[in-house]
Amino acid sequence: MKTLRFLLLAAVLVLSYTVSAAAAPVDCTKKIESFDFVVDYSGSMMMKNAKLKKAKIQVAKDVMHRINDAIPNQTFNGGLHTISPNGTLYAQGPWDRVSMHKAIDKLKSGFSVFGRMTYMGDSLNKYESFLSSMQRDAALILFSDGANNQGVDFVETARQIYASQRNLTIHVVSFADTPEGEANLKAIAAMNPQAQYVRAEDLATDDAALESFVIAVYCGKTETVIVLRGVNFAFDSYQLDAKAQGILDEAAELIKQNPGKNVVLTGWTDSKGSNAYNARLSQNRANSVKAYLAEQGVPGSRIKALGKGKSFKYDNSTEEGRYMNRRTEISFD
Repeated sequence: MKTLRFLLLAAVLVLSYTVSAAAAPVDCTKKIESFDFVVDYSGSMMMKNAKLKKAKIQVAKDVMHRINDAIPNQTFNGGLHTISPNGTLYAQGPWDRVSMHKAIDKLKSGFSVFGRMTYMGDSLNKYESFLSSMQRDAALILFSDGANNQGVDFVETARQIYASQRNLTIHVVSFADTPEGEANLKAIAAMNPQAQYVRAEDLATDDAALESFVIAVYCGKTETVIVLRGVNFAFDSYQLDAKAQGILDEAAELIKQNPGKNVVLTGWTDSKGSNAYNARLSQNRANSVKAYLAEQGVPGSRIKALGKGKSFKYDNSTEEGRYMNRRTEISFD
């Protein structure tokens, strides 16, 4: 049936994590408890990226802003540190999206390429005690071109960190523009099968690559979620219209085909209004869907209705985005 095909298509889209804007936070269960952006601040990072025609450190800032925007709306510890030379711009602690953006903006460009030697191994070594304090599981996201022209071996330092630090993964955002730098970074990424190796240019320009990276770093195994496209609501309303009821008729049949599973209905609102008001409204929307499904023969005992309040998955600055945020989702428990 046409409506059921539309409903199932929505499920496929959610399972593949397709979103309307990559800058929107990803919706998922969290995989890690803490993360840290670790940025190579050496002279070579002041040089231009050949593809994007701007300083590599500026590209790093752009990419971090994009990642920070896409991090799931979950509770994490976060931090931002530089190496070669070492510095702290966001001390490891409770992550806040706005505060992290401000910390990223503190990274400067325009330093002389010369006279800023690259002690990547030595610099990373100095963070050993800091890494030990990170809540587990933890992710270190390294932004570097892989150059290391002074001090101890960069790759060997990473190997020692893995030997001493449990449940820590080093992900690599690569700015490598020499064979040696690329080999160093790929060797570090290869030490852990969970580690991501991605080109900075891809994260800066490709929304799909950005979302894939964020999911791999921050997201654990997710449940099957069906977005009830068309079961959206007018502003300040939790009434179901005829279109919504037709879609819910098909959803009820789908639920009945999974008799051994309980159902979780999650209601969302757009960002207008207070948090308390939207918490109540989203709960009313979930309750409205639950009541209708019960009328179609789905036992109320199988259905749990949750109001999640404001959603930022879609752009709340547009009428269409706000409409998409006023939605209900089904998952099987």
